[in-house]
Amino acid sequence: MSTGKMIARATLVVAVINLLSRILGFVREQVIAYMFGATSTTDAYVVAYNIPNTVFAIVIGALATVVVPVFSEYVAKGRKDEAWKLFNTVITMVIIIFTVVTVGGIFAAPLLVKLTAPGLNTATAGLATRLTVIMLPILVFYGLSTVFQGLLNANQVFAVPALSVSFTNVVIIVSALTLGSMYGIDGLAAGTVGGFALAALMQIPKLRQVGFRFKFSTDWRHPGVRKVLYLVMPVAIGTSLNQIYLIIDRILASGLAEGSISALNYANRIILMPITFFVLAIGTAFYPTITTLAAQGKQRELADTVLRAIRTVILFALPAGVGLMVLSTPIIKLLFEHGEFGPRATAMTALALMFYAIGLVGQAANIILTRGFYAQQDTKTPVKLMAVTVTVNLIFSLLLIGPLKHGGLALANSIASLVNTVMLSYYLNKRIPGMWHAGTVKFMVQTVTATAVMAATAWGVNAALADKMAGHGTLGLAVQVGASISAAMGIFVLAIFLLRMEEAGLVTMYAGKFLGRLRPSRG
Repeated sequence: MSTGKMIARATLVVAVINLLSRILGFVREQVIAYMFGATSTTDAYVVAYNIPNTVFAIVIGALATVVVPVFSEYVAKGRKDEAWKLFNTVITMVIIIFTVVTVGGIFAAPLLVKLTAPGLNTATAGLATRLTVIMLPILVFYGLSTVFQGLLNANQVFAVPALSVSFTNVVIIVSALTLGSMYGIDGLAAGTVGGFALAALMQIPKLRQVGFRFKFSTDWRHPGVRKVLYLVMPVAIGTSLNQIYLIIDRILASGLAEGSISALNYANRIILMPITFFVLAIGTAFYPTITTLAAQGKQRELADTVLRAIRTVILFALPAGVGLMVLSTPIIKLLFEHGEFGPRATAMTALALMFYAIGLVGQAANIILTRGFYAQQDTKTPVKLMAVTVTVNLIFSLLLIGPLKHGGLALANSIASLVNTVMLSYYLNKRIPGMWHAGTVKFMVQTVTATAVMAATAWGVNAALADKMAGHGTLGLAVQVGASISAAMGIFVLAIFLLRMEEAGLVTMYAGKFLGRLRPSRG
């Protein structure tokens, strides 16, 4: 199987499973809301849940980034057995370090709750402290699950690690309905830990199948261990900077009109949907391939593969972003305008969504570009550029918050993302010469043209149906939005073929594979 087809197949698998995970995640939130409502009890659960997840975002997420390139380097040198030995030590380190952190966190739980949620009243803070003690072991299982996922991806196994998130959500849903009924929020907390434990354990059989055998190892002096630690630190710093990115918005939005923080939050959730569904799937699928090419020193193939991934992401993200801009108001009305969420909230959220959507293509491209650096074991350059990006975000936030209020914060975020895209592209092209050429310019002109036609179609269909569906409630709005999106997608795909873009074959490949999966098997 060719590299392109292998990446396309893996992308489709991960995308479909990611979609399943997003649906289950939504069901999870609905079930928790059904069982416990929106009360101080759920506030305490969210606070306790976020404490180990913050550590994950900074440290374990960084570890996940370096597993694939380091493992691939050893395999490229014909030292796969040595790679397994190295990661036995890494896994042992994860178990020991995060067990110590968990035990320390249990004793420091009251302080952790006070630092992360200082505004809680005494009773809620006490409950959050108890739930934190219950849920801190998530750290150990999350760490193991992440390393296992990286090792499986490095061995071209994608379905099982991607499914682990869905299984976590299923366990939490079942726990809310069963343990939650018997033991209250404590039962849900315990079930949450069980969900993360299952996510790690379910990957072990597949790991054994690809050759992994765990042996407790404390070979701290192994040169590979030093390399892993050396690569992890810059990524952890970069992730911390990314958290600052979010904190800036929250701090500045807290001084604006009521509902500003919520509007930014709801809009950001919608923006993350296409990224989680498709862009992260591509990033996951092509990452092992480019790390192998980098380890083998195949610069020409590496440049072609990275560029192909970037083009695929742009072909998806640019029309998605423009479509969200054009249809921001009806989409928000359909998804959120129920109960206490009224027209004012819709207008505020739609404004935020429109400005966030401007930077969607940048956010999407940055995921691929950053992995291009990581594949070559350069974790420092993206961190330096992220520091510049955070500064740009802060400057534009301060400039735009006056005239555009919370919309200015969303626009500043988009500007910063696009600036980061330009910087990442420039420096990656210096590391992988020849990545950008005349064909890329032609591709961009074609994509912008197809997107413009698509946007006009979406606007026209939406305008034509708005009055006709006005009296039909949610169903009418669903028809309006669904018809606008369907017509826009159809026109965009048609434009790809009429413009004779190279990606027309890719569209056909994905459509064929997707329809093939939907077609019932014979016999």
